[in-house]
Amino acid sequence: MDSEEIKAVFEQQAASYDERWAKTAPIREGLHFLLEAVFAGLPRDARMLCVGAGTGEEIVYLAQRFPGWSFVAVEPSAAMLDVCRGKAEKGGFVSRCSFHEGYLESLPAQGAFDGATCFLVSQFMLEQEARIAFFGAIAARLRPGGVLASSDLAADTRSGAYEALLDVWLKMMLAAGIPAAGLEQMRAAYAKDVAILPPAQVASVIRAGGFDEPVAFY
Repeated sequence: MDSEEIKAVFEQQAASYDERWAKTAPIREGLHFLLEAVFAGLPRDARMLCVGAGTGEEIVYLAQRFPGWSFVAVEPSAAMLDVCRGKAEKGGFVSRCSFHEGYLESLPAQGAFDGATCFLVSQFMLEQEARIAFFGAIAARLRPGGVLASSDLAADTRSGAYEALLDVWLKMMLAAGIPAAGLEQMRAAYAKDVAILPPAQVASVIRAGGFDEPVAFY
């Protein structure tokens, strides 16, 4: 799928997205728990760039724990961004947020950010050069010493262990309430619509985008 097709999928899923993935929350919560340590050295008034913010779960978590931080949510899906904005309003921190409907390249120039998040976004870029350029665009928005927390599906799909790993992952999804038909769609998407790379190769892509040696923290 190209970027517009992916955007359309998330537009359709926005209203039910959080409910659909509610039972996989322990995975997300583990990631969020570690973010507090990853970003601990940032200023008390840090400016955070959240790329592909989706429904804003990481913003909710960080805004509650760092009351001096401000956030710029970048998200191409208007429906997802509306959910994100609604959570900020409900949480009482909407005044610390701005919302950009679109992609990173269309975000107006502004001061450098202290940190950035990018969760399950770059994996949809099938061309490696485009993926490197994406991380380069994030790096260009960060101040020297700024910190990026990024996550993507990663595995060596050519190894003998991959099918066993995928089987465990899909069984976890089934236990989380994803319908069997949805699992087959997911298996097909992983094969053609998601650039699942070995962790070392993902790190190489991030490094080529202008970052120092990536550290696997989760």
